Parts: sequence; structure tokens; C-alpha cells
Amino acid sequence: MMNNFLPPSLIWRNDTKLILLVIDGLGGTTNEEGFSELDVANLPNLNELASKSSCGLQIPIDYGITPGSAPGHLALFGYDPVKYQIGRGILEALGVGLEVRHGDLAVRGNFSTLKDGKIVDRRAGRIPTEECERLVKKLSEKIKLIEDVKVIMKAGLDYRFAVVFRGKELSDKVTDADPQINGMPPEPAKPLTIEAEKTARIINKFIKLATEVLSDEPVANTVILRGYAKFPHIESFDVRYGLDAVGIATYPMYRGLASLVGMKTIDVTGFSIEEEFRLIKEIWPYFDFFFVHVKKTDSLGEDGDFEGKVKKLEEIDGYLPILLELSPDVMVVTGDHATPAVLKSHSWHPVPVLLWSKYAFRDDVKKFCERECAKGILGTIPALAIMPLMLANALRLKKFGA
Repeated sequence: MMNNFLPPSLIWRNDTKLILLVIDGLGGTTNEEGFSELDVANLPNLNELASKSSCGLQIPIDYGITPGSAPGHLALFGYDPVKYQIGRGILEALGVGLEVRHGDLAVRGNFSTLKDGKIVDRRAGRIPTEECERLVKKLSEKIKLIEDVKVIMKAGLDYRFAVVFRGKELSDKVTDADPQINGMPPEPAKPLTIEAEKTARIINKFIKLATEVLSDEPVANTVILRGYAKFPHIESFDVRYGLDAVGIATYPMYRGLASLVGMKTIDVTGFSIEEEFRLIKEIWPYFDFFFVHVKKTDSLGEDGDFEGKVKKLEEIDGYLPILLELSPDVMVVTGDHATPAVLKSHSWHPVPVLLWSKYAFRDDVKKFCERECAKGILGTIPALAIMPLMLANALRLKKFGA
């Protein structure tokens, strides 16, 4: 879709301020009545901003491809998600503050419910974070070493946790130990190469031990593991764009993504949307690029809660003036992917995007929704185009050629 052309010689540093607001799972598709969540939502602030912006739709990966959260965000950050295929484990581990060394294997885990030999709930009823922390402590006290591999765990949010396996000859070439849907038997990890046989064995032993330790738990009585990853080699945000960047996200994985590309991160676990936005005001003098992430729109879409997602969009809109009062030089509002409530999952649908700056071409879009943004001046663009457009509108790119 795009060759990701942005040579270092074009980068120009100045004192402009840029905000990238990512509303997770922002996009949708039409329900039986013919409306998406954005169609229905009352969004006066976003609509007004859209009327003063360049609008369009963006495609995170490619036409028809449903993106995960990690590739969706990497594309927004301007990193080709096909080139940088990064396992979610490293993002979870970095996001919760675990040290990940070169050679370590980082893995994302869920507490789950096992009944009659089947995983009946992959998220263990969405147990609260406090319960997750108790369970991680329980496991950590019992499982410290498997063969010659050290096991290090830390709780994430809700039912999620991260685990780092530290030892020799570990590989990320292993299948997910996750049946992917409820009602299926546990899925063992399988090696994809001969070199990964030890790793698959360690992972399966960990799951077996964890299930034994959790056998007296009424709901969270087993674990599933996926997203194996080692520390990747990736160019830092500052080197790539000349931006001193910070990432603000309540969910660890998104802080992990920001940390992975070299952004500073601040732990705002448990913060409300209002508190997230107000924090930007406090740190405004110290950074020039602000990645701000809002999660619950995605969760509500995955739950099939159309009205809940509409209300969350309206809540975000209500707090938008907090960011606008900072008078950023460039502001982009978009999502990492679509999560239509009618599908209860991520989807391939294009995602609305608005780009505001005093140099942006104002089009005729009056409402921030899919069908209106489709009429915008940006057209339908790859997500990889967003960072260059932000830099250009911040006058941070020099002319190319004579």
C-alpha cells in the first residue's frame, strides 16, 4: 500500500506540539437499522473538530485484513506492521514493567475457566485486577523454575498477566496455547521448529503446574498463553521522527507499544478518561508528541454492546475540550482498527480519521462518522500515511529534492 518513505534528511525539529488520540476499536459497521455506533452517537465536539479538519478513512494493514491491536498501533506510529510483526507478549511484559532481556521469551497470559475438560471462559468472567494480582502472587510462590528456565510473572489488568521465561535456547516459534474460542479443550503449545521443542515443553509444563496450583479456585482455575515474543530490533521514535514523545494509556499493552518504539510512558492504570486527558496538561511543557489511548470502546464492541460503545464515544467527546484547550499545532483522532458491536470482534472495516492543523485543508465533512469521513479530502489512506501527514502539518519535514 505504501513504501514508508521518510528519509532522516527530511526531518526538521521545531517546537510544535502534536497529539495522536487513538480511540481503540473506533470504527464499526451498520447494524440492522443501518447505523454504526458513530452514526448514532451525539458527538458535538468531535463533529465541530471534523468540520475544521481534513477527514478520511484509514486502513491499518490492507484491504480486507483484520488487524490486531499491536499491528494497528504500529501502523499509526509509522512502522510497517508487516515488516515488524511483534508478538503481544513483549508488549504486555513491557507494559506492566517487567524487565525483558535479549534472549528472554515474553508471553501474554489469560486466567481462564476450565470445566469438564473444556475452556468455558477464556477470560475467567473478566475477573477484577485485584483478583488477578492475588492469583499471580499465588502462582509466583509455587512456580519459580521449570527445568533450567526461570519464570517471572506480573499481573496486568483484569484477567491478563505477563510472564517472562528466562533461560538458554528459548524460541518464539511456538503455537499459541489457546483454543481461541470458548467451549473447546485446552490447546497445548506446539513447536514450529526443532529448536522450539524445549520452549513448547516449558510452556506446557507451566500450564500444567498453574492448573494444579489453581485447582481450588472457583473461576480462574487455569491459564492460556499466547503472543510469544523476544525483544525486537526497532528504530526509536526520536531517531525516526525527531520527536520527544510520551505515551498515555491505562492498559499495559499500549504502554508496552509506546515503550517499544522508545516513547516515555506513564503508568495511568485505573485513570478515567478525564484524568488521562488532564495529565496531558500537566506534562505538556516536557514533550512534543503525545500518544493518548482510550480502551473501553474496543471492549464494549467485543462484548457486542452497541449502546455501551455509543455512550463511551459520547463520554470521550465530552472530555475532548480538555485536549483542545492545550492548542496543539496538530491533532489526529482515529482508531487502531474497527470493532463493530454487530461482529463482537475486530474487523477489516476502514477507520475514520480526522487531522486538524491550521494548514489542514477543510473539507465538507460535518460529522465524525464512517460515511461522512468517506467524503473527506484525505480519501482512504493507509495508516502508515498518518505520521508523515502529522509531521508535514507541524512543518517538521523539509522539501525533498532540489
